[in-house]
Amino acid sequence: KERNTPHTFLTRVQSNVFHHTELYGEERLIVRRGQPFNIILHLKPGSGEFKPEAAGFTFTVETGPLPRKGSDTKVSFGLHESTVDTEWSASATHDPSGNTLSVSISSSPNAPIGRYSLTLDQEGQTTSLGEFILLFNAWCPSDAVYMKSNTKKQEYVLAQHGQVYRGTHKRIKGLCWNFGQFDPSILDICLTILDANPKFAADADKDCSARRNPIYVTRVISAMINSNDDRGVLVGNWGEVTDGVHPGRWMGSGDILRQWAESGPVRYGQCWVFAAVACTVSRALGIPCRVVTNFGSAHDTDANLIIENVYNVDGEKISRDSVWNFHVWVDSWMTRPDLGSEFDGWQTSDPTPQERSDGVFCCGPAPLKAIREGELTKKYDTPFIFAEVNADVVDLVQRSSGETVKFAGSTTSVGRSISTKAVGSDERWDITHQYKYPEGSKEERKVFEKAQHNNKLQQQGEEPSLRLKIKLADNMIVGKDFEVSAVLTNNCTVAKTCTLMFMARAVGYNATRGQGIEFVTDIVEVAPGEGYRVSLGIDYKHYGPVITSDRLIQLSAVATDKQTRDYFKAEKTIVLDEPEIEIELVGELKVKRSVTAQLTLLNTLPERLRDCSFTIEGVGLTDGKPITENIGTVEAKQEAKASISFIPTSVGSSKLLVNFDSDKLKNIRSFINVVKHIYE
Repeated sequence: KERNTPHTFLTRVQSNVFHHTELYGEERLIVRRGQPFNIILHLKPGSGEFKPEAAGFTFTVETGPLPRKGSDTKVSFGLHESTVDTEWSASATHDPSGNTLSVSISSSPNAPIGRYSLTLDQEGQTTSLGEFILLFNAWCPSDAVYMKSNTKKQEYVLAQHGQVYRGTHKRIKGLCWNFGQFDPSILDICLTILDANPKFAADADKDCSARRNPIYVTRVISAMINSNDDRGVLVGNWGEVTDGVHPGRWMGSGDILRQWAESGPVRYGQCWVFAAVACTVSRALGIPCRVVTNFGSAHDTDANLIIENVYNVDGEKISRDSVWNFHVWVDSWMTRPDLGSEFDGWQTSDPTPQERSDGVFCCGPAPLKAIREGELTKKYDTPFIFAEVNADVVDLVQRSSGETVKFAGSTTSVGRSISTKAVGSDERWDITHQYKYPEGSKEERKVFEKAQHNNKLQQQGEEPSLRLKIKLADNMIVGKDFEVSAVLTNNCTVAKTCTLMFMARAVGYNATRGQGIEFVTDIVEVAPGEGYRVSLGIDYKHYGPVITSDRLIQLSAVATDKQTRDYFKAEKTIVLDEPEIEIELVGELKVKRSVTAQLTLLNTLPERLRDCSFTIEGVGLTDGKPITENIGTVEAKQEAKASISFIPTSVGSSKLLVNFDSDKLKNIRSFINVVKHIYE
């Protein structure tokens, strides 16, 4: 029988280290499939010489509420001379001096992941040996998620921090995120998410059996991170937040997952939050995963692979297709036996609820190879993701008569600077080449034409007679006034009389149009070869009350040739710079010894900030939970200051994440790298 002795405990610790699961803790056995683990059986006194092959031992492992042998959720196996790496098996070594039996158990590399029970039957007498958790195994060559590179496994399975990129393709900013997949209770919550899946309620054994397949599990994660069809983790909100946590305030996944486990769907998330939480769940379950940002991300509502921007004569958009400033999803690493080995590797999935797939708000996994090559028949949801990174854009104007006329277009504005964190560093890695051929190349155009199934986009004709260009100011910091301009250039040999409009409005990162900020219109005459400049003052008193926490302002210039009625448009989205948080640690960073973070931020706004607070969080630093210090009001052009103490709980490298929030200056983020030492 099994006894709770130091020998049993040490075996569990050694197995966890061998299986790269020691960061989950030492309290229980957590192992990866396709790899042996050890247990110690203590024999009854006076058992005499023990021969394993003659003992009549039968081990049984079970997972799920209704385990069945036919679905491999229940497997029985005996003792053999050695274990095998293709199926559940066991071997044993007898130590007569200690009257113990060391049993090595190897799981199948194709076994369903999840919570398991282990029992021993000896000649009809059944003994429960305990429970363990089985995960996917990126270290096992026979596992579908096997990844050869050790540095990549460290990054995509074991790393607890990452960078999530936001902004625009010209102003990319990294946001440090605490994935925290090894925090206490997080693995159990991730397994509970699988059990909360509606497919589990419909047929628990079928669902548990399907958890052998990372394709299936990834698709379930994509559906369960949003709550549109079920009691999933996050509720999306792209508008004003009045009753929950603004998406920009989250610093890590742990707080979100714990709130979900306690009280159901968490308010609120946007794309980077959905993706980061999906990455945490994937890594916790053993699936290599990375967070990816696509700048200039198309949302093709009618599945024709073309973004049709239709405007009225005043420059207002009246169509549903859109191009988001950025969109964030995840890539997961696995084989695709359902499609063929050429589609193995990174697979894109997107937990942000945008469109239904098989009746459910989920997306993917779709192979990057299929996206790059335009193989849109390869599942799952490849056409939608292909359009996100490679759709063509057509701009049309609807005249007062109802006639719709094409006036511009682009084959290069969608899918720019596709970014993820580099392996082993905090640098940004541009992975656009993994999703698409270089823009404008013969290969890229050929792929697009194949993807359209010969529904080719009509190409732009002659060089336009008039050109519009928007020019920006330097140092566009939130709280400051600045000036931008639009320049209309006449490339014709005759003068042109035009109606010129130049406007600024608040906008969300997902292209949601907010309130107007400034507007100017004029009738101008431009001589041949000359240009006309119109300026627009962007004052804080006008943009401050209407911009979102994304701090984005969209500039649009529209010109109409009064003779030909031709229509011209230029558009730019600017990201306002934010003040920086200064972080200084006071005291030595040692485990179980208090250290203080001194935090400072300059209020760049010309008005008082209310409800100001600093929040810190870090793996092994703040005991898995954020710590907030409320500091009240901060006057215009004054510094916000706070001192927050915390006690590190584990040794090693980590990141201290800091967030500043107030009524008018929201979600300012920073971080520092730290190394925790043993307290002596």
